[in-house]
Amino acid sequence: MDKKNALRAGALAAGTTLMMLLMSSPALALTRDDGDDPGTGLSVIETLGLFVVAPLALFAVIAGLVWVLDRSKDRQDTTSSNITVKGEGTTQAKA
Repeated sequence: MDKKNALRAGALAAGTTLMMLLMSSPALALTRDDGDDPGTGLSVIETLGLFVVAPLALFAVIAGLVWVLDRSKDRQDTTSSNITVKGEGTTQAKA
């Protein structure tokens, strides 16, 4: 029974992959469409700046603003500060 499930999963994966490849064939076309006017390509430095440095900088700015503007300075665990613990010598044994 296990071989049937594996065969079924393999056939499903192969069929899905084949359909994805067939549907994405226009994306691989080399001919230009009417009205297509692509700009100049990006250099490696521009690509890294746009897709790596800019998101990291944006994340750092947002995290910094959240950290600086956080107004909850009194974050103490109130439950543990109100508990008094007795030592082992003060406990009484039940008779």
